Amino acid sequence: MEIKHLRAFVTLAQELHFGRAAQRLSIVQPALSMQIKLLEEELGVRLFERNRHSVALTQVGAIFLPEARATLHQAAHAADVARASGRGEIGRVRLGFISSVLPQLLPDLIRTLHERFPRIELELKDMPGPDQATALKNAQLDFGLMRLPAIIPGIQTREVLQESFIVALPGDHPLASRSGLHPTDLAQLPLLILARRYAPGFYDGLLQALERQGAPLQIASELGEFTTMLALVSAGLGVGLLPANAGRALPANVIARPLDLGSYRATTGLAWVDLDSAVKTTVFGLLQELLFTA
Repeated sequence: MEIKHLRAFVTLAQELHFGRAAQRLSIVQPALSMQIKLLEEELGVRLFERNRHSVALTQVGAIFLPEARATLHQAAHAADVARASGRGEIGRVRLGFISSVLPQLLPDLIRTLHERFPRIELELKDMPGPDQATALKNAQLDFGLMRLPAIIPGIQTREVLQESFIVALPGDHPLASRSGLHPTDLAQLPLLILARRYAPGFYDGLLQALERQGAPLQIASELGEFTTMLALVSAGLGVGLLPANAGRALPANVIARPLDLGSYRATTGLAWVDLDSAVKTTVFGLLQELLFTA
């Protein structure tokens, strides 16, 4: 059963006139008659009662008409999906992310992607950088937003965000009255930091920046998530060091103060392996537009 035969049937059912239907289909009338004949022969039924003066649907034809229309609609939809997929306007993209992109970058990306490419599905996965790298290599992620530096064979990265650091303090801490803090202010305090295995480059860079300030520091605990860190700060079990964006949503009894680390900044980057599909290329272009720094 060919699509053109169904289209000929539906058009003739609408016009009930071979001449007008043929004109609409941009074919000659004998070709239309042949297409209807072939369709009836394939189905083994008569779809039209016709004579020299009139054309009318048979009962079978009337029952078949909505099914033929639905088939044509589905065929048109399938063709549209194929073309949109070829243009990179439809599909699923898997994106890993870390907490620093939650306040602004990630919402901006989701909103813009939905506005411009509503048929692209963005699957989000909250995971640390090393897990993102493994998932990227295993083709379980398409892109990652991870902490840099992260030199990983086979994975490309590009910077998208730089952040200063803050100190998270209990609200009644003596340092809470200060407008800003220097690492020497934190000497002898129990410090909470992100564990190295979750972001090796980030961890090493932070400790080096602190050492350059000449401050003797006591690391009380290395944690897997900044939310856990802030909960411990709220409980009075230490003070937390974290990037500014990761500390935008503070729990009760916790305040944040800027930490002076000179020019050192926490860096977040986009990571990917390749752009081997049209939809990945589309999303990469949007990421370039929204995220890449000059």
